[in-house]
Amino acid sequence: MSSDATADERYELITRRLQEVLGGDTIKAILKEGRHPKCYWGTAPTGRPHLGYFVALTKIADFLRAGVEVTILLADVHAFLDNLKAPLELVAYRTKYYQHLLLAIFKSLGIPTSKLRFVEGSSYQLSREYNLDSYKLAAIVTEHDAKKAGAEVVKQVESPLLSGLLYPGLQALDEQYLGCDFQFGGVDQRKIFTFAELYLPRLGYAKRAHLMNAMVPGLAGGKMSSSDPNSKIDFLDAPEVVKKKVKAAFCEPGNVTENGLLAFVKAVIIPISELRLERLSGKDTLLEPGLGDQRPFVSENAPEGTVFSVVRPEKYGGAAHYKTFEELEKDFAEEKIHPGDLKGAVTEAITKLTAPIRELYEQSAEWKEVTAVAYPDPSAKKDVKKKEKNKHPRPPAPNKQENAQKAVETDGKTEQQTSNTDAAAESKETTSSA
Repeated sequence: MSSDATADERYELITRRLQEVLGGDTIKAILKEGRHPKCYWGTAPTGRPHLGYFVALTKIADFLRAGVEVTILLADVHAFLDNLKAPLELVAYRTKYYQHLLLAIFKSLGIPTSKLRFVEGSSYQLSREYNLDSYKLAAIVTEHDAKKAGAEVVKQVESPLLSGLLYPGLQALDEQYLGCDFQFGGVDQRKIFTFAELYLPRLGYAKRAHLMNAMVPGLAGGKMSSSDPNSKIDFLDAPEVVKKKVKAAFCEPGNVTENGLLAFVKAVIIPISELRLERLSGKDTLLEPGLGDQRPFVSENAPEGTVFSVVRPEKYGGAAHYKTFEELEKDFAEEKIHPGDLKGAVTEAITKLTAPIRELYEQSAEWKEVTAVAYPDPSAKKDVKKKEKNKHPRPPAPNKQENAQKAVETDGKTEQQTSNTDAAAESKETTSSA
């Protein structure tokens, strides 16, 4: 976006493709003043990130283009507090893994990392001031509100730990301590966002705006989750693994309401394709070239403005080209596009998207070492040496040695007494003979 863009144009870019905006007037006021809004997006380094992260990270490109100052929070303390999703001894390594991965994703998308600020939560969340504010919150927040706020984010168990109830309060305080004007996250964060809007003013802090993107469904339905390997595609999955997972995904002919693949095309593939078209057209000079194949996800000879192509054999109609998601959705609903053809197009797009990320991983010995510790291979056999058997004789039982000694002494006395008796008898016999 050009530097002379109007406040309305910048606001449109900031909020496009979002599912919900709370407090948009706050952002509009900042833009009209000619200032750069400050935003923070946080992620807790728990399970390995999945392709659903592309939704938020692609949106960050829009923020930067609109002049927003973006902070990436690596919420390591939150990761530990979330019902032990990340054991304390692994949090540091998982934080490093997230750093490596996020930088690789941004580079692959052409997002200039020099314009991003990375912050680890523990760098300020352990300070005296932050903890005092946390205690102040604890003095006014009810158990009901804390539990309700984290219901969609914190792991839910029958008997929740106190740590999970602290989670929403800390996320609310992050808005103040990171100095943001708005927080960005998935719509699953909505309850925490409204919690922050309610309680931060009670501590004397400003109420922030909140922007939310839609959640990407898993391959088998439900939310795509880092803790469920069958519902997600990992950024480092090999092409053959991606193909296998996409092939197994639920994709019923004509069903557009329960279709994780269509949702992925809408939320990830088409926005990135549009981003690439805008860069190729020269509309955007902020973004860098990016890594790997940076062409939109379209076939050769696709009409201008196409953002997604489904390649089919000529006997089935040949390649189908789409300039909007709605066109694709309509064709699928009318069963003009077969699930197998859609799966093939999605598999090819994902393989192209992740290729430069996997390449950066293979080139980084440090990233590989961090991965091995942060996420140990559960199938790897542990090399456990068998303990050698103790060949030393067992010690005598209590008092056994003492009893044995007494027995020896008794036997000695008995033997001596027997000897003396025999000698006396022999002497008596000799006297009688005489």
